[in-house]
This record gives sequence, structure tokens and C-alpha cells, in this order.
Amino acid sequence: MRCAVLDDDKAQTELVGKLLADAGHHCEVFHQGRTLINRLRQDTFDLLIIDWNMPSMSGIEVLETVRQGQHANLPILMITSRADDEDVVTGLAAGADDYIVKPLNSVIFMARVDAMLRRAQLNRPQKSAATWGAYSFDVPTETVTVHGEAVKLTAKELALAMMLFENMSRPLSRSYLLESIWGQSPEAETRTLDAHVSRIRSKLNLRAENGFRVLPVYSYGYRLEPTNVMGVAEAIEDAA
Repeated sequence: MRCAVLDDDKAQTELVGKLLADAGHHCEVFHQGRTLINRLRQDTFDLLIIDWNMPSMSGIEVLETVRQGQHANLPILMITSRADDEDVVTGLAAGADDYIVKPLNSVIFMARVDAMLRRAQLNRPQKSAATWGAYSFDVPTETVTVHGEAVKLTAKELALAMMLFENMSRPLSRSYLLESIWGQSPEAETRTLDAHVSRIRSKLNLRAENGFRVLPVYSYGYRLEPTNVMGVAEAIEDAA
């Protein structure tokens, strides 16, 4: 998973970064709240880890800002030295999903991270088959069945389509998709992603009449949206 850590304590960020990296996650560190907010307008993260006592813009202000934007459902863990019950209540009320008091216990920290990702269904194992509405995916054969008709996809097309369906209604940045599917640097300049989105939109006929459509998110990336109430219900039921 891609994790963003906001903390002005270098020793703390080094520890958190190492723990996440050892667990197979990618970690990016921020030392200013405003820098993180600006980055979230351009990129996608799976988890935010935020310190309360930050210069210029506090962790609480960052929490409240994130909860008001397009990443309102993003899992957020607050790590802070503020241990009073009133502070814990304030942090959770501001939008934190969990709250850990410093000094950090490594085992407890990783258990909390795993629990948060589990609740958000972000660390679920990759499925070999899955169904959303009229779309049935078969990973081993790289095939999608749409209304009973088989459509052959390339491995990258299938991985991209699966990622969009598994993150239904969630905006995914271009760099997140490039890194996740192609392993490319987020800074890489390429039209590969746009071409693949166009191909899966055409091959799978991702149109309103089929219950789902791929929408561009201006200056950000793409998201897959259900287009009717039936599509929403089927997507939720099948994804579960």
C-alpha cells in the first residue's frame, strides 16, 4: 500500500518508514501539513499517518481538510504525544480512524495499520475471479465475461480493469495507477495509461447502459462509477 506520513520528528518518520517498508508498503514522508494537502490534490494514498503537533498547520487541521475533500473516506491514523482522554476524543471526532500515543510500540503500530487496511478492504488478497453486475473476471485466463460474452484482455488491461472495479467510486491518480500496474515512477511521462483506459472502456463497453462508466478526474486520474441504483447494489453485493 502507499502510505503518507506527516511528522516533523525525523527519528519518528524513519522508524515508521522502516516498519512500513519491512511490511511491504511504500512510505512517503511529509514535514508540513500544507505540503501533504497539496500532494493529495495530485496523488492517491491508501493510508495517512499524521502527527498532531505540527508547525503552521496542525494535524487536526489536516484531518478536517482531508475529510472535506475527495479523500473523505481515506483511512487516517493519528500518532501523537497528546495522551489526555479529551485529546483522544478530539482527534477521533476530527476524523481520525485510530489514535496511538507516543512513544510508538512497533508491534501495536503495525497491528493497528493492518486492522485499518483490513477494514478499508485494502489488504485483501488478490482474487482469481470476481463479479460486479454483468462483469465477471477470470484472472488466470485474462478474460472478462460481459452479459455472458467472453472478452479477451491483455494482462495489463485486466489488472487495470480489476483495480478500477475494486476501487469503485474512488479517484485514483495517474501516478498511483502507473506505479501499481506498470511499476513505473510516478514522474514518468507516458500515454500508456490513457491508451489502456480507452481500450478497456471500448472492449468492456463501460457505458451507462451496462451499469458502470470510467470517468476522467481533471488533472488527477480516473475513477469507475456505477451509473444506476441497480449497479450500486450489485457492485456492493458482488464485491462482498
